[in-house]
Amino acid sequence: MRSRQKTKKVPSLKVIPIGGLNEIGKNMTLLEYQNEILIIDCGLSFPDDEMYGIDIVIPDFTYLIANREKIVGMVLTHGHEDHIGAIPYLLKNIKIPVYGTRLTLGLVENKLKEHNVIGDLKTIKAGDKITLGHFDIETIRTTHSIADSICLAINTPAGVVFHSGDFKVDYTPVDGEPIDFSRLAEIGKRGVTLMLCDSTNALRPGFTASERVVGQTIENIFRTAKTRIIIATFSSNVHRVQRIIENAVKFGRKVAISGRSMENVVALAIELGYLDIPPGTLVDLKMTRNIPDDKLVIITTGSQGEPMSALARIASGDHKSVKLKKGDMVILSSTPVPGNEKTVSNVVNKLFEKGAEVIYSDIADIHVSGHACQEELKLLHSLIKPKYFMPVHGEYRHLIQHARLAESLGMSKDNIFVMENGEILKFNRHRAAKEDGVVEADAVLVDGLGVGDVGNIVLRDRKMLSESGLIIVVAAIEKESRTVVSGPDIISRGFVYVRENEGLMEEARRVAEEALEKCQDKRIKDWNNMKAHVRDALSGFIYETTKRSPIILPIFLEV
Repeated sequence: MRSRQKTKKVPSLKVIPIGGLNEIGKNMTLLEYQNEILIIDCGLSFPDDEMYGIDIVIPDFTYLIANREKIVGMVLTHGHEDHIGAIPYLLKNIKIPVYGTRLTLGLVENKLKEHNVIGDLKTIKAGDKITLGHFDIETIRTTHSIADSICLAINTPAGVVFHSGDFKVDYTPVDGEPIDFSRLAEIGKRGVTLMLCDSTNALRPGFTASERVVGQTIENIFRTAKTRIIIATFSSNVHRVQRIIENAVKFGRKVAISGRSMENVVALAIELGYLDIPPGTLVDLKMTRNIPDDKLVIITTGSQGEPMSALARIASGDHKSVKLKKGDMVILSSTPVPGNEKTVSNVVNKLFEKGAEVIYSDIADIHVSGHACQEELKLLHSLIKPKYFMPVHGEYRHLIQHARLAESLGMSKDNIFVMENGEILKFNRHRAAKEDGVVEADAVLVDGLGVGDVGNIVLRDRKMLSESGLIIVVAAIEKESRTVVSGPDIISRGFVYVRENEGLMEEARRVAEEALEKCQDKRIKDWNNMKAHVRDALSGFIYETTKRSPIILPIFLEV
């Protein structure tokens, strides 16, 4: 009788996206092998219009906190907020080593200081190889709209995982360090089991233009400008800032910096050697009054029209040091992030009203994206040649389009996985499949110092308050007999202007009084029941009279 050979179990790896899918922002992905978890990025996103009062949105750390002993470390692909912004909130709960390039960790360190958090930060550079548990990680140089960006090739017992990070193919980058194609080709030739790839521009055909295109446009503007130049861009785009400074020097202009984040990043980039600024070029913003307009450039934050940003304050006349003059040339070196179009157009309109000449993306090539378009994505797919593919970093439409693009290159539909945050992809060299379970991956809302204490019910109330306002009914009621001793009085906020609607408010007070009298007649003594009667009577009257539905809050004082 032949003895049966034992089949060796093939090791498998889990990929768990905690954020970054079906959204732009809060990118965070976990790789889990046996009892080890590797974290890639830990970003935030900004609130949408329905999140009243919310400052930022961060990933859900529940799964990581429950499995904190398994975490071997975190690796960062680059220093944008949507990849590093939530790190302080995680490190308040868990102490883990964080690996990143010099500029990336410099930006992280600034964030940790703001939160009084001490981090175990470990500097790496493109081309390095590090081992964290069973994860052998190789970092590869890539090009993006921030310096020191990397992609990752992660060798595991279950196969090689390639993570593109955020990237575009720039053959002529400002720093002269293009994407490392030869290494990517070698990794692809060696065999990649799973690729996770940036999908932000998957809907855009063609190629993303080089950063040098912007440099050329800026140079042309500087050559012809006879007035003061105010240029707004992303503070993290160090290459763009370098281009602006080079042109300022070329055309004999001094440079001043406006906006806290811009000041911080410029100081950090100078310290780390990412910005090369000739001595005497930078001047204090407060000292610019004595500099002729045609000899000055102000680099500022606020290219997205953020209400409290330096550019928004300049546009509305609230900036302490910069007063807009007729003829000033204002350049918005960015394109509006989806959802920001209205705020940007408001700022542009205010600038025009003040007599400024405004140049923005609709008029000239003063911005290029940092993300790959379709032809660049095809190039990366062709170099890496993964067995399985999972599109990341994008809304659902971006992920679907990226999946279709991979299919058009010959990849089997069965090997492409369009996932949602919290879902689990389990794979090895022979097979890949979604697991049935999910981990917690809800958006966690940060409001002031409160993390996660504002949920859907609170947001719903805030929405109602913003739409129809609040009516408070106050009455003093005798404890034993439940008779009304004083009131009811009506207080309103955000409903109507009381002085012009005294008749309506008096009628509302009478309706509340009648409701309380009915409660007395029916001998209703339960507080909640009485409040419900008053609320129902008043809301019915208000809606019938005004077709509005304010929040009605009865407050009864026992005497």
